[in-house]
Amino acid sequence: MPVPPPGSEGPLHALVQAIGSTQRVGPLLDQCLRDLSADQADGSHYFTPGDMVRLMVGAAVPRDRHRVLDPVCGSGGLLVESHRYVRERVELNPTMSLHGKEQHAHTSQVARMNFAVRGITAHVFPPGDSLAEPEREPHDIILANLPFNQRDWAPEDKMEQGARRSGPPLPADPRWPEEPPSRGSANSAWIQHIAHALAPAGRAVFLMADSVANSRQPVPRRLRERLLRDDLVECVIALPPRVFGHTKASACLWVLNRDKSARHGWGALDRRRQVLFVNARRAFEPVPESRARRLGDKNTALILTTLAAWRGLSEDGAAVAPYHDAAGWSRSCSTEEIADREYSLMPTSYAVEPPSPERDTRNRVEQLKLELADQFEQMRDLELRLLDVLEEI
Repeated sequence: MPVPPPGSEGPLHALVQAIGSTQRVGPLLDQCLRDLSADQADGSHYFTPGDMVRLMVGAAVPRDRHRVLDPVCGSGGLLVESHRYVRERVELNPTMSLHGKEQHAHTSQVARMNFAVRGITAHVFPPGDSLAEPEREPHDIILANLPFNQRDWAPEDKMEQGARRSGPPLPADPRWPEEPPSRGSANSAWIQHIAHALAPAGRAVFLMADSVANSRQPVPRRLRERLLRDDLVECVIALPPRVFGHTKASACLWVLNRDKSARHGWGALDRRRQVLFVNARRAFEPVPESRARRLGDKNTALILTTLAAWRGLSEDGAAVAPYHDAAGWSRSCSTEEIADREYSLMPTSYAVEPPSPERDTRNRVEQLKLELADQFEQMRDLELRLLDVLEEI
């Protein structure tokens, strides 16, 4: 624990006494985490909003006895919600294995405190970089609110350092057998890291910048091609902009699934070689007394209901609701159609609204935003190439 500053013993003692007298510590901690997240939002050290947490866990559908991993766990909110989700369904304390990894020591302490307050058994690894090495064991569920466009990732540099050492060459990294991720952004590295860590029937749900779903750059395009070739992509959801504390940029929620076949204990519909696209760009509500936005419980439930119907997945033995494509909201596509569109995984390109002047304007603005993001990505790649050339002079 960090050493308290001089003269803080009195106020700290009073704070401990005040917290100790609280009857419901959980809600108090939740409010503290929301306040801390709002205070740190500009520095990208925010915690995932509650409605987004419920959407991600509901899309992953964790079960009892599952091994659940969050490689960037922050305050541990996704793991806490996974525990609550399963506990409500089995009506017993779950026998899940919850594992969290966090790079920052102070944040990992917050996660441990979050688990302790709620009486949840979870293992938080010592602070470290999750991308430094592959996961040692497969996981049934992986949940992650990933850092977008992380630039301090350079796999080539690590390989070059290993090549300069004496002795036998280092073994190839199994996470990217075909080509290493881009040096300019860790987006593709994170996706391949997660895919490699999935169990044979494992599922992953993570947030990712829009550019990865639709970029024309060779590296992300080839990544999407490999994911579709392996039939890993189950669903991509275009989320509303400004529903995160750390950025005004729009993002997508990706759902990976290693086994999309119909089977007992899972969905009744065989969805192999198919992908569901949900266009939830306008599925938001204003936060009262604020200019901020949020998904809200209604929109979260609508997205989860759509995904469950597409899977043929029912809860509590209820009849499976039939799935139908809805213009402007959702569409089920074959991997062959996606391949014909240069492997684009942008939901707004598939779940298209009916023609109207307003829709045409929005689509044009959306396309311009994607083109601008693509140009920014090309600028980052050129910058790195230029720095490499300058180092050789």
